[in-house]
Amino acid sequence: MYKIDQTANRIIEVDSPKFSELGFTERHHLQEWLAHTPAALGEELLIIQKEFDGFDDTRERLDLLALDKDGNLVVIENKLDDSGRDVVWQALKYASYCSTFTKEQIIKAYQEFLNKNGRSDEYAISNVVEFLEYSDLEEVVLNSTNTQRLMFVAANFRKEVTSTALWLLGNGISLQCMKVTPYRHDNDLYLNVEQIIPTPEAEELMISINAKAKEEKETVVKMNSASRLRHDFWEQTINAFQNSDCHLFENISPSKDQWISAGSGVSGCSFLLNFGKSEARIEVTLARSQLNENKLIFDLLNAQQMQLEAEFGHQLTWYRNDPKKVSRIYYPLDIDGYDKETWPEIIDWMIKHMTQLEKTFKVPLLEAAEQMKKTLQEPTSTV
Repeated sequence: MYKIDQTANRIIEVDSPKFSELGFTERHHLQEWLAHTPAALGEELLIIQKEFDGFDDTRERLDLLALDKDGNLVVIENKLDDSGRDVVWQALKYASYCSTFTKEQIIKAYQEFLNKNGRSDEYAISNVVEFLEYSDLEEVVLNSTNTQRLMFVAANFRKEVTSTALWLLGNGISLQCMKVTPYRHDNDLYLNVEQIIPTPEAEELMISINAKAKEEKETVVKMNSASRLRHDFWEQTINAFQNSDCHLFENISPSKDQWISAGSGVSGCSFLLNFGKSEARIEVTLARSQLNENKLIFDLLNAQQMQLEAEFGHQLTWYRNDPKKVSRIYYPLDIDGYDKETWPEIIDWMIKHMTQLEKTFKVPLLEAAEQMKKTLQEPTSTV
């Protein structure tokens, strides 16, 4: 890394000492940095364990265990200045141990991690469901067969490690090698995290090569039972809405997801139908890109709670969802969603209450959005 000296029109090399020279250790520093900022590894990860030793008949510990956005377990091994010779073997062992973990075991391990790290006020189930963007844990698939991923983190990788990693990658094992480099300039320290295996160019090429095969496979492989069930339900629901007085979902296609949504007239805010195994919901979803905008709109609506609920005719659930970005206002119904004989009743319920929800919130939501914009444009007073 070089610093640009604009005055002299030159570049100056920035010092890159070893972690050990800076007094940093693998366990107390690098591991802690990644545990608290997993996005440094280039993707959204949910750290669910640290120094995990919950394997039967072994006292071995893996450095970090995470979930990715697809519900796959990610084994992260950190080796600081040098990868060593055995990091691949260690990670493969840990991945094999983790391959048998059930959903219940993963949730239990994550809750233990939260409790141990002073976060006992958080619930593993809620965090996992929200991270994976579901509304019901029963719909979540965790740790599918042979989907475990490996991630190696080190300042330098030995040839025997990179050679083995490339061979494993070529044989369908999902892995990455992340090179971490400390830099020092004056009294400031910096950390660069770079994926070296597979290289970004190679990864893009692999994606391109596999895209057509994946597309063809997806067209011939049947949806799993839950996805097909949801698709069938939404198909019936949309048809029923088209024959009703509620026109929100006229241009919506059936989905295999748990929800379908329609615009409200306010950017980032929508009217949403949710269908799960045990619960159906209608809701107003506030999902603008800026957290403070969602919270301000929510608060402006919440100030009218009594009037809005009187207009709607039922008590609503007001979920501000601090400190997360998305806020929700919803009305639920307990159901047996996998019993198709109940679907006509569920669909009638959705049409009736979504019609009233739109009528209740359409104008107040537009007014709240306008007030939000004015509030954020007002200059902050200074003393």
